[in-house]
Amino acid sequence: MRLLPDAESFRRLVDGSLTGVGPALARGVLAGVAIPYGAVVGLRNRAYDTGLLGIRRADVPVVSVGNLTLGGTGKTPLVSWIARAYRRRSRRVAIVSRGYGARPGERSDEAAELSVVLPDVPHVADRDRVAAVARAVAGGAEVAILDDGFQHRRLARTVDIVAVDATDPDGCGHLFPRGLLREPVAALRRADAVVLTRASAVSPERRGEIHAAVVRASGARPLVWLEADHEPVGLRGLDGALRPLEWLAGRRVAAFAGIGNPAPFRAMLVGRGAAPLGFRAFPDHHRYDASDQDWLGAWGAGLGAEVLVTTLKDLVKLSPEAFTLPVVAVEIALAPLGDAAPLQRLLDDVWRRDGVES
Repeated sequence: MRLLPDAESFRRLVDGSLTGVGPALARGVLAGVAIPYGAVVGLRNRAYDTGLLGIRRADVPVVSVGNLTLGGTGKTPLVSWIARAYRRRSRRVAIVSRGYGARPGERSDEAAELSVVLPDVPHVADRDRVAAVARAVAGGAEVAILDDGFQHRRLARTVDIVAVDATDPDGCGHLFPRGLLREPVAALRRADAVVLTRASAVSPERRGEIHAAVVRASGARPLVWLEADHEPVGLRGLDGALRPLEWLAGRRVAAFAGIGNPAPFRAMLVGRGAAPLGFRAFPDHHRYDASDQDWLGAWGAGLGAEVLVTTLKDLVKLSPEAFTLPVVAVEIALAPLGDAAPLQRLLDDVWRRDGVES
């Protein structure tokens, strides 16, 4: 089994949880590397802002969903929520992504996950997202959702929606690799809406502080603001069967995940009364080979677990034949905590913004 340095370990390094001389020296080195990284990011953004680098327009409105940080901020449930909002209005929607981590001819993790929860919504993956949107339009799409698109500035977007994780809104306060920020928080000046995910994980006072910081970073431009949670809605097995969350009650579980920020997933299990006997965090987008799956089965059995629990993003990469223990994934949906009508109006308004009759 290949247990590589995982996202959780890197997060503990950059947020200062790892103490001592070694981690401190490592953070110093990473801070030095972050300087040229920040310079490149700044030059690239300036080139787009000034027109030095060209921006291509699509033939349909484009709704970008992205974030400022590396790791899991809850984009996929947000993408799913937006796609469902358009489907309820009988709009033909397609999801477009880069297809990160996918081999030729294969689907990315997110595409595989979204195909389970949104079987009626096409997903087009291509490193050239301008070409991907064109393919989506050729397939009949009236609106394209650009997954993980905030930094992809070559494609013009009608609306920019940014997901901010309430448990780490500023990416440990530093640009990558010293922190988790892909670009400075001032980039929120490009945003039209901010969705605060995992909002209930922090106090109302803390949510107010994050909101104020977002307003400052955005230059006080008008922004739609929505606070939301990630709500478990059921369990999906490797056999495709759907089970209620209550199925886990009283069962001994072991859990694992290969996602950008596994801590909230583990906390959710604990909060639902399914505290795992053991937990293994793999690198984000981890590919589970045969030895990994054999190891997981033996590990769970050795702990005395009756079931292995993971995320849907991980489940779609596992083989049913590899496990004797049941394996289930917790399906997550975005649950707005307040009035979602302003965000819905923003989504409905994309045709007018794009100069297209709806």
